[in-house]
Amino acid sequence: MFSPQLQQKIDALKILRNPIKLGSIDFASPLLLAPMSAICHFPFRLLMEELGAGGTVSELISCHGINYKNEKTRQMLRIHPKEKHVGIQLFGEDTESMARAAEVAQEYKPKFIDINMGCPVRKVVTKGGGSALLKDTKKLSGFFSGIKKTIDIPLTIKIRTGWDADTINASEIANMAFNEGIEFVAIHGRTRTQQYKGEANWDLLEDVAKKAPLPIIGNGDLHSAPLTQKRMMSTSCQALMLGRGPLRDPFIFLNSFLENPNESPFTPEDYLEIIHVYYQLLTEYSDQERTHLIQMRKMIVWFVAGFDGVSEFRGVIHQTKDLADVFKLTEDFLLGLNARNQGLKKVDLDRPFMMGGHG
Repeated sequence: MFSPQLQQKIDALKILRNPIKLGSIDFASPLLLAPMSAICHFPFRLLMEELGAGGTVSELISCHGINYKNEKTRQMLRIHPKEKHVGIQLFGEDTESMARAAEVAQEYKPKFIDINMGCPVRKVVTKGGGSALLKDTKKLSGFFSGIKKTIDIPLTIKIRTGWDADTINASEIANMAFNEGIEFVAIHGRTRTQQYKGEANWDLLEDVAKKAPLPIIGNGDLHSAPLTQKRMMSTSCQALMLGRGPLRDPFIFLNSFLENPNESPFTPEDYLEIIHVYYQLLTEYSDQERTHLIQMRKMIVWFVAGFDGVSEFRGVIHQTKDLADVFKLTEDFLLGLNARNQGLKKVDLDRPFMMGGHG
């Protein structure tokens, strides 16, 4: 997948990781890729796994789309043969529909099925899915058991700390999940009403992790390797989930294990290589040229964030309508940085990346 030179760098850092077991599910490290809408299809998941993610989760997938046999939705269920540690995340509001969809999703051979109980987006919440499920905990035991009994693989959930500041119930839900045989709970450290504003409440996440009878995965604001390493060395959570961070630093799952995570060995030329690898995976996933253009422009702009001169480059890329031109501009930009030894990103660790959402 990668050149021998890049693979050597990757392998040297992969050996610093320790595999973990969350419930009955094995992962290659305690740093996992969070599910992100319109991002976590198999091209991005596999790239991140090859670049050190201990495991990944699909983008949220509608149970109704699966049950209606919607072609676009079924496409989202696809898992690449090389993916080793992947779960499929479903969203929906009623037990029967979710159970039927979970049966279908299981046929694609994920390691586990995950229930989305954290999405704050209005069109999901108003139908009763996503974080709306946090509002009425009395229904959750039947919801969990009804889905779990239809599948033969582990069931997990991803939640928020609560619906709002007055209804913080992550600890209660974790206990209910344990009683129904859920393998682990991933918790984003914000309420639904916070959306992605403010800061993730890590004090609460740590408290829940210390008391919970099952593994807790902490998620929120881990948008750089130094921040991730600092949290990894002190957390009571059994694992951490990274969302926005890998979009700005696709090597974050490796850089977080460096003795000094600010001294990444990866150069702009390495970024160019993984951009091309991502494109090859994208062509396996979709044959739509328009999709290729949109996805590549989006991913390239995220990957190069923080490099010198990126503002001007970003403006040009967004106006470029031809994919060959996008690649030529990207190559000139990154190889130019390489030639000038400008390979270090300038990142403000106090400023979150992509405040609009994702992980």
